[in-house]
Amino acid sequence: MSQDELARFRLDGKVALIPGGTGGIGLRMGEAFARVGAKVAVVGRTKAKLEHAAETLGATGAEHLVIAGDMTSNEDTQSAVDQTVEQLGGLDVLVNAVGGGAGEALYPAESYPRDKWDWMINLNLTAVLLPSQAAARSMIAAGNGGRILNISSVRGQLAIHADYSAYVAAKHAVNGLTKQHATEWAKHGITVNAISPTFTRTDQVASLLETPGFEDAVVSRISLGRIGETDDMVGAALFFCSDASSFVTGQNLVLDGGLTACQ
Repeated sequence: MSQDELARFRLDGKVALIPGGTGGIGLRMGEAFARVGAKVAVVGRTKAKLEHAAETLGATGAEHLVIAGDMTSNEDTQSAVDQTVEQLGGLDVLVNAVGGGAGEALYPAESYPRDKWDWMINLNLTAVLLPSQAAARSMIAAGNGGRILNISSVRGQLAIHADYSAYVAAKHAVNGLTKQHATEWAKHGITVNAISPTFTRTDQVASLLETPGFEDAVVSRISLGRIGETDDMVGAALFFCSDASSFVTGQNLVLDGGLTACQ
């Protein structure tokens, strides 16, 4: 055991792949991983965001890779894993950070459109399933175990007085998939866990935060009196993706400022 107790939270020599790593939460995690010794690959679909991610990761001095791809595509997902292994030398950590869109498809439960349902399920569940499968195959073949972290949501535990049927269903499913994958892949030394943030300040939700009264309404439900910041996700991510959590699997840590404690 290292005398430096914080050393077990480091990722020196590890390779981390972050689908959705060009978004606010995913990129912040990639930056943090790079600063504690990891090689980092991120996947996104937008050229400008990929370029920004490359600049951000490059500033850390860590070896990194940016990959264009759609994580609801089997081919793109497998390609992202293959490129990561070939160019960075392996795959030890997967963070599934694709998701969102909750406010972009709001319809009453009794008339929720099938096409919007399929889009939301693909974005928030299929885009977790496919990278997990491809990464697990690589980790199993390598025989060195691994870490998988899913980004869920408080809506994986709580419903809401809004038209969020598909999003709530998808995030509940992510939590169930986390437990099932943890159970099946434990024999390979792969741990699978999730974190569930509440509303978090990112560019994706900037327009909502500019709506008069919106932030105040959200904060009124959060015991600590503020919304989440991407920095609030880092500690949990380092724990679940490092040796510090070697005896933890199938768990979901809620990062919500006390929201679910009183609802």
